[in-house]
Amino acid sequence: MSQSVERALRIMPLLAKGPAGLGEVAEELGVHKSTALRLLRTLHEHGFVYRQPDGCYRLGAQLFALAAQALENVDVRAVAHPHLVELGRLTGHTVHLALHQDDEVVYIDKVESRHPVRMYSRIGKPVPLTVAAVAKLLLADLPETERRSLAERIDYPRYTARSTPDAQAFLRELALVREQGWATDLGGHEESVNCVGAPVHGPDGRVVAALSVSAPSVVVTAEGLLELLPLVLRTADTVSREYSGSPQKDDTP
Repeated sequence: MSQSVERALRIMPLLAKGPAGLGEVAEELGVHKSTALRLLRTLHEHGFVYRQPDGCYRLGAQLFALAAQALENVDVRAVAHPHLVELGRLTGHTVHLALHQDDEVVYIDKVESRHPVRMYSRIGKPVPLTVAAVAKLLLADLPETERRSLAERIDYPRYTARSTPDAQAFLRELALVREQGWATDLGGHEESVNCVGAPVHGPDGRVVAALSVSAPSVVVTAEGLLELLPLVLRTADTVSREYSGSPQKDDTP
């Protein structure tokens, strides 16, 4: 890698922590102040860093504008689809991808099970907020005030004896999902259908989508489905990295 490019790239994470002076940048890079100044001036000219009146530097508006534009042009469904297909091939069960829109969680992609007995679902169909694994994953990532407000205004249908009964139980469930990083629906919507899901993260760490594997209990038991959790988590992590533009460990230039 070009030494100048490498040094310039190392400036970014330093300034992401907060404004820094010329001396701090030079020390971080292990170079003379004159070298650091040339790099900073170049980055400043292109809008990637900004020189404050006090002489310190911070990240510039152009960096944020490019990041926002890039994210707007990345379709999480397009990124995730081949990985959903592979997850479906490996498990043989129904695979879903879902997004949170307003007060609804909606399926935006689906890979059908290869078994003749399968769960019914449809792309574009809202999922039951209080029981679906993908809904728990997406709603658990909301800020606490939004999470509590939503929990207190939605209904709690008793689909089965395992359905979430009320707002307090739902908030406890969401807290658990936040802590463990995955979610289940073990007969909460339909007695005979189980589901396990994992979150897809964006570059800022927020949950942008959720994917899941679902199957009727006559095809696989709840315990058998839970054994697929590591594979579901790995798939979600792969989609997250690809969506965010984060390099895989085995990536080569």
